[in-house]
Amino acid sequence: MVNFKINNIDISVEENTTILQAARKHHIDIPTLCNYPDLEIKSECRVCVVEINGEKKLFTSCSTIAKEGMIVNTNSPKVLNARKTILELILANHDAVCATCPKNLNCELQTLANKLGIDENRFPTVLEVKPIDNKNPALIRNINRCIKCGRCIDVCKSIQSMNVLDVMGRGQNIEITPAYGKFLTDESCTYCGQCSSVCPVGAIIEKDDTDPVWEALNNPNLHVIVQVAPAVRVSLGEELGMEPGSIVTEKVVSALKYLGFDAVYDTDFTADLTIIEEGNELIDRITNGGVLPIMTSCCPGWINYVEQKYPEILDHISSCKSPQQMFGALAKSYYAEKMKLDPKNIFVVSIMPCTAKKYEAKREEMRIDSVNPDVDVVLTTRELGKMVRQMGINFESIEGSPFDKPFGITTGAAAIFGATGGVMEAALRTVYEVVNKEELKDINFTMVRGTDGIKEAEVELGGQKVKVAVAHTLANAKILSDQVKNGTSPYVFIEIMACPGGCIGGGGQPYGTTAEIRQKRIDAIYKVDENMTIRKSHENPDIKALYDDYLEKPLGHKSHQLLHTHYHSRKK
Repeated sequence: MVNFKINNIDISVEENTTILQAARKHHIDIPTLCNYPDLEIKSECRVCVVEINGEKKLFTSCSTIAKEGMIVNTNSPKVLNARKTILELILANHDAVCATCPKNLNCELQTLANKLGIDENRFPTVLEVKPIDNKNPALIRNINRCIKCGRCIDVCKSIQSMNVLDVMGRGQNIEITPAYGKFLTDESCTYCGQCSSVCPVGAIIEKDDTDPVWEALNNPNLHVIVQVAPAVRVSLGEELGMEPGSIVTEKVVSALKYLGFDAVYDTDFTADLTIIEEGNELIDRITNGGVLPIMTSCCPGWINYVEQKYPEILDHISSCKSPQQMFGALAKSYYAEKMKLDPKNIFVVSIMPCTAKKYEAKREEMRIDSVNPDVDVVLTTRELGKMVRQMGINFESIEGSPFDKPFGITTGAAAIFGATGGVMEAALRTVYEVVNKEELKDINFTMVRGTDGIKEAEVELGGQKVKVAVAHTLANAKILSDQVKNGTSPYVFIEIMACPGGCIGGGGQPYGTTAEIRQKRIDAIYKVDENMTIRKSHENPDIKALYDDYLEKPLGHKSHQLLHTHYHSRKK
């Protein structure tokens, strides 16, 4: 243990603890901008400087290790003046039109300026206005708001291994940008949105699609329906001021009804449908010598990655559409027929934890009539939170209500799609019973749960033990993709999610997501599963009825037409 003082308070911490870590452990506030939990220490913004007795210069607390007998002052006049000056210099090169910024009142720079008492900047603005990168359907990058903290570079490089963003230029001319100042569409960006999730200001945000939804809701000629992803039920409450991991399923339904949607449905229904189709696809490939391992296709960030980085292994990707797109296809076919509506008058909205879903919905392959998109608009968890606030809904006190039918009955297997390993576990619950023709004694496949980067398990199918694997983050996806590409993969089935923790850590989830918060959401997802009456996709009576009434059989002609697709090389 190391013993030292911060602001005359005796502190005792383990060796190799930074001053910032020690301060936070003892509830002493030291402001930061570039520092973020789960990312590397950069000490670039210098906002966290402190004074150490006996030293002439100031030290960054995020990168300075506490030493025995050290005396630290976090708020001396010298420190406070330095912090204020640093922040004023940042503001002098920042688009500080806060009132119209999407991160107004949720901006770390704004909060810090208020905390440090900066009412007027002593330095004149030196901002040179640069073009806004808004050429893609998922993310907007406004370099004029960038404070060069480097968080986006770090998450793109160390967590996702994509290296789309980097530092260009020197001194005052430094920019964080794709190579040569290109747009994201010019690079192999997967639109996972992790950069937007960690950005402290409004420099990278999701493309706001709330206006088209408001327009649709106020158009009397449209029948506007909405689907809600599994991960949203454990994160929207957090976005609206509740504790992380709060389960708010029925509150979400009521809020959407208040907003004016004609019907509110659960993406869990088509998650169950995905398991039936993907599970049968796995069985078919094993039985008939198809391409193995089969790799999941429900994560659009992962699909973007494999199309751009590993087109050689596209034959391994399941042909199943994601649950979002299966819902859209059914909404404009089966649902339209059942409700006696013209598909052109049905407007489908998705509430997703993901920014890449916006891109997925715009793909040409996702149109069953080859003209109109199956899903018209995708909103992130954050965007739905914005709409709820706009309507003045008191979310915490709102009474809940159930999802509408005909997509009303769902299972616990579908709910766990929101966590890394959830798709694999849901599939194994079904595939095991279908292949082995016996009931599972324990349906909890705990070996594929947890937040390890890569998890593997062994399961017996038809008297033969086979290996499966689960990975989350694109850095880990690369490891498994290399094995598949090189023909050395020992697995028959692989689940990959682009974002840390899976969908619960998606790029459209509430700001401030950390490993601790992701775990709370994961715990809540499994609690939802445990509380469900039906916990296996193949036991969902509405899914059985859908096949009897409309789809006929898994992997059948109509299923292939509506629920399956193809992917292609987009290597750059």
